[in-house]
Amino acid sequence: MIKLVKVDKYFNKHKRNKIHVINNTSLEFDNTGLVSLLGPSGSGKTTLLNVIGGLDKVGRGKIYINGKKITWRSQNYIDKVRNLNIGYIFQDYKLVEDESVYNNVALSLKLIGIKDKKEIRKRVLYVLDKVGMLRYKNRPCNMLSGGERQRVGIARAIVKNPNIIIADEPTGNLDSKNSVEIMNIIKAISKEKLVILVTHEKNLAKFYSSRIIEIEDGKIVNDYINNNEEDLDYEIVNNLYLKDYKYLYKINDSINMYTNTEDKINIDIVVSNNNIYIKSKDIHKIEVIDDESNIEMINDHYKNVSKKDIEIYNFNYKNIINEPKKIKYSSIFNPITFITNGFNKVLNYSLVKKLLLIGFFLSGIFIMYSVSTIKATLTIRDKDFVTINKNYITVVSKKNKVEDFIKIENDPDIEYVIPTNSELTANIRIDDFYQFYQDGNMINLSFTSSIADIKTVTLDEIIYGRTPYSNNEVFIDKIIIDKLKKEETSKMTGVINYEDYLNRTIVVDENPNNNLKIVGIVDTKSPSLYIDRSMFYNVLLHLKKNSSDESFGLTAIYEEEVASNKKYEIYKLNQNRYTLKEGREPVNDYEVIVDISNKNNMKLNKEINTKINDRKLVVVGYYDSKENLDIYFVNENTLKYYLITKKQNISIYPKEKEKVLNKLKNEYKLNARDSYIYSKEKLIKERKGTVKATIISSGIILIISLIEILLMTRSSFLSRIKEVGIYRAIGVKKKDIYIMFSGEIIAITLLCATPGIILCAYILSILKQISYISDMFIINGETIIFSLILVLLFNLLVGLIPVFVTIRKRPAEILARTDI
Repeated sequence: MIKLVKVDKYFNKHKRNKIHVINNTSLEFDNTGLVSLLGPSGSGKTTLLNVIGGLDKVGRGKIYINGKKITWRSQNYIDKVRNLNIGYIFQDYKLVEDESVYNNVALSLKLIGIKDKKEIRKRVLYVLDKVGMLRYKNRPCNMLSGGERQRVGIARAIVKNPNIIIADEPTGNLDSKNSVEIMNIIKAISKEKLVILVTHEKNLAKFYSSRIIEIEDGKIVNDYINNNEEDLDYEIVNNLYLKDYKYLYKINDSINMYTNTEDKINIDIVVSNNNIYIKSKDIHKIEVIDDESNIEMINDHYKNVSKKDIEIYNFNYKNIINEPKKIKYSSIFNPITFITNGFNKVLNYSLVKKLLLIGFFLSGIFIMYSVSTIKATLTIRDKDFVTINKNYITVVSKKNKVEDFIKIENDPDIEYVIPTNSELTANIRIDDFYQFYQDGNMINLSFTSSIADIKTVTLDEIIYGRTPYSNNEVFIDKIIIDKLKKEETSKMTGVINYEDYLNRTIVVDENPNNNLKIVGIVDTKSPSLYIDRSMFYNVLLHLKKNSSDESFGLTAIYEEEVASNKKYEIYKLNQNRYTLKEGREPVNDYEVIVDISNKNNMKLNKEINTKINDRKLVVVGYYDSKENLDIYFVNENTLKYYLITKKQNISIYPKEKEKVLNKLKNEYKLNARDSYIYSKEKLIKERKGTVKATIISSGIILIISLIEILLMTRSSFLSRIKEVGIYRAIGVKKKDIYIMFSGEIIAITLLCATPGIILCAYILSILKQISYISDMFIINGETIIFSLILVLLFNLLVGLIPVFVTIRKRPAEILARTDI
């Protein structure tokens, strides 16, 4: 059954303090019997036992278990052979302390593939009954005495019905009474199985063993069949043999006193309310003997233990085993149990360990903060840089020429062209109630946008409102509205919903007919005001340009008009404001009508000194007005030429952006750029320093949080190395150790880190309502999930690395705690 061939093993080999702990040992064991290994401490008994059981490796030689070689094989193979053939009884019990007696024993059956709960229960209860532990089946092992724990260890070893039992000093920590009882059980087991026992107690070995092997300095010095028939003279100090006491005093019919001295004992006994109260007047110690006590009173003389006494023990385990159950080396977890076991383990942590979990909660908060901050810094959102329509191409030029502009405008690949980069500032009128007036003026909501052709909007992009009926009805993009909704003026006036902006007026100039009406809100992802193309130049003329514009800006045009006392308007849009007195309308380019007060110095059909596009204007008529207007009224083209020559840069709406961009660069030789990409690159460049500082600061917080997790996880694991060693020693797969700790890590993450992440996300979502810090964080499902995954993955990493380092060792090395 077991065979060792020239086995050698050293401790501290190639060092001065090397120990030849197994020295060229060859042995064979029968299929049954109790074999005892005797020898002084340090002689190599336990090490020999460990290499036989596969808990430790050899330096040289071969070991066979039931014909299968376990030396120089993979640890998984050794575990499989050991688990299916060997039951191990340890000197210090090696129980999972916080698990119940039942679960400790049932674990052995799960390891050999028995998962049927009824079958497990039948077997576990039988062996617990045989070792006298049935009534404690639900008690946690950390609440048992030494003798009781050893009985559980025996039950765990024999419940899987192995061929071989290995027992490492099973009575080493027990009193005399428990030692005899444990040895009686082991002797009964050896009738049908091979039991290899290490012990220091020669009298027990010579009484119970069928074979004795004596070892010194790693060598076998004696190996013989034990035919000893003598009784065991082994006084059990826990037993009180009443007939061996010299004196018996009968106090009454129900009270007897046994003693070896004639000295009087002064005690008081009180019986009250079914309780017995005893008080000693001397210095005698009083100890009560009950069913829970290790001490037993025996109404007889002390007798040696005879061979007949141990014959009463039997172990008929095969009678209750369901033989068709095929055993196999099996995992003890499945996808459900490993999670539930993880939660149960965490929920049953001690108070100190639960307090340690607060650190995971705080780490969740810090990690969520860091992730949301870093993501906000690295995320370039359109709203952060898009100020003009995303479809525009900008041609950069210091001075525009009309002929070049017209040439581009007539290109079949281009929808339309606008002088300037299309960005302007406008006001939405708020005149709902009188209290919205300040100093006699209406409160206006000011916004900056890019103008674009309303025909470029599709029906699918309209989210509120309707399509326009006239040229002065417009769409406005929700990006603009979203910004306005955050302003205090918007909140103060109660204009807070998208629908509140519908049918409101955008003020263009003093002529009410030129004002625009918002009839729809669209979602085009561009901060644009969509108007009819026929209104472009009138809007560009009257609405001031944003001061951030790289071009001249319409502000410059206004300054020029004020200095020269000139102002231009499109005559068709203002015919209600004047009356033509003489001549005709300026229907042709470079024609103008002027106030009749200029009749004497501006002759009809004659050029005047005022130029547009280096051409003098021709006066073709005179008008009169109630407003005493002093405006030059021209046609739309003339105003367009005026704006073209006064502006830097032009905006182009292409039919196909990439094609037109290449055409402008290669054919027209113009400095053209994609407005969207340019604005994005510009923002990235501006943010470079801020991004670096934010990433560093948030990264430090993140690293500190992860280090905190590492230290907590490492500390928690170090306290459980013994538990890992126990699981490995009884045959639990390495994979199951990983799964077990993974289940706990997942439970810790979900129970502790997740609430921290959610709390932080909630707090940051509130802070985002403050406009000036709203862009500092990104809080959405993606960041929350990413933070949770980051914590989980890091927890798994730092939690399983020490597990990996530990379970690479042999079980004997882990139990020796060599990594601490």
